[in-house]
Amino acid sequence: MSDDANPSASKDGPITYRNRWAFWIGVAAVTAGVLGHLPMYLMGSGNGYRLDGMAMDTPMLLGMLAIVVGFGLSLYGLWPVRPTALGSGPTTAPEIAALDDAPLNRHHVALLVAMAIAVTIDIMKPTALAFVMPGMSLEYGLRSPLNPGGTIPVAFVALSGISGTVLGSFLWGWLGDRIGRRASILYAGIAFIGTSICGAMPSFGWNLAMCFLMGLAVGGMLPICYALMAETIPARHRGWLMIMIGADIAGAYILTSWLAAALVPEYSWRILWLIGLPTGVLFILLNRWIPESPRFLLVHGRNREALEVMKRYGAVIRERKAAPALLPSQAGWSLMLSPANRSLTWVVGCLAVGAGIVLFGFNLWIPTNLRKLGFAEPDAMLRNAALMGLPLTPVVAWLYGAWSSKKTLLILTALTAGALLAFALLGDLVLQNRWLLYVLLAIPIWGISSVVSVLSVYSSEIYPTLVRSRAAGFVAGASKAGGVAVISLVVVGIAPPSPATIALVGAVPLLVAAVLLAMFGVETRRRRLEEIETESALAARALTPGYTGR
Repeated sequence: MSDDANPSASKDGPITYRNRWAFWIGVAAVTAGVLGHLPMYLMGSGNGYRLDGMAMDTPMLLGMLAIVVGFGLSLYGLWPVRPTALGSGPTTAPEIAALDDAPLNRHHVALLVAMAIAVTIDIMKPTALAFVMPGMSLEYGLRSPLNPGGTIPVAFVALSGISGTVLGSFLWGWLGDRIGRRASILYAGIAFIGTSICGAMPSFGWNLAMCFLMGLAVGGMLPICYALMAETIPARHRGWLMIMIGADIAGAYILTSWLAAALVPEYSWRILWLIGLPTGVLFILLNRWIPESPRFLLVHGRNREALEVMKRYGAVIRERKAAPALLPSQAGWSLMLSPANRSLTWVVGCLAVGAGIVLFGFNLWIPTNLRKLGFAEPDAMLRNAALMGLPLTPVVAWLYGAWSSKKTLLILTALTAGALLAFALLGDLVLQNRWLLYVLLAIPIWGISSVVSVLSVYSSEIYPTLVRSRAAGFVAGASKAGGVAVISLVVVGIAPPSPATIALVGAVPLLVAAVLLAMFGVETRRRRLEEIETESALAARALTPGYTGR
């Protein structure tokens, strides 16, 4: 097999940089640039941190320049020394034999902790939109259920941010397959730090622009994290552990709602964006415990690096005598629509769009709707509703890992759709019964978070290594596209964001997706990724005209 050890790369154990100094100087520049924005925020302390109408000062402008320079330096430090020569590849197909009977070691635990933090930080950003919009609508005089006489619809804020996440999901998916899972995850973490300046933007126009960039930054972290874990965790532990990490989607909602209830009354809605600075720095400091995927390294011929990583994680290389089924030159979006993957792409794409409609339709507007309906503490109510469903997460993880991945996803989808239909059909009865309201809030909040989590895990298992990051990015982008669709309807006034209407709009695509999943979904429980890939390829060949099975 080929070996592409790069003498010009700087290394820290099995972790390789193009240039370690460029990476860390870039991180420092981005952090310093964000700190340069804080004086503008603090200037508003005397009037509730309202910055509307204030002019940008010199530290803020210099901070923006530092952030741009820092982004460039850090990307240079992470980019591979020698780009993958597409079209080349090993003459035999290396594969990883995971030691499935061996216990998880401390390196697995460190990776899982780092990924849990990454997932939490990633989800907190778009989740915060729901808690930011009420305050933003009042400061800028935007039209919303709380301010019906406003000018520009506040939904433009959500539309800008979620549109950014759609593009970011596809961009980071491509980047993860191009430069590696680890490098892409770290670069997204740096973007988290930089885009926290959204909390200090004085004008509404700048807020729209920064919300788009924030979405661009956060769109790709989650899918690449799942791709990395799928390719690193032994098969017998992979499913349930990834689901438990994915539970941070619900945990992020709980944390964001708690922070909103605790901090927003004192420090305004802007504090929810500025929190991105300390959380992003914390994540970057954990970079030593984030490895590159050994499967990614092997498929690109970087075998010496792969061996070093695998020493940590209890896996070995073995070679098949047959020629490899796929080469790096075949990596691309078209591979997801090949006969081997076409049906699966329709399944996960439809389910992702439906989940996005609920996540950014129903869940996004709940804080505003509850305020409009007269509930005094909606943030605390939503936190309590999310906490009600959280104990079920270990049950989902067990079902996915020990029973059936496909059936678990199917049940979650049907349960969430059923709760949404009940919310839509029961109408005012839901609002008159506090416990019924809590239950029918808890199921969509926890349920759709669980659907997104399980779907992210599932999609990272069913595609080949060459496009696994792209596929995970596609699912993330499709879910955000569902959000863009429903928010766009709200912007033009076609679908008023009432709880019953949004619940009904979200339930229908979930039911359609459940039918497709039942028909075309595949089982992944405790199966090696190479086994799933081979089975999909054989199934596609069997459907090819003229194929005889030989």
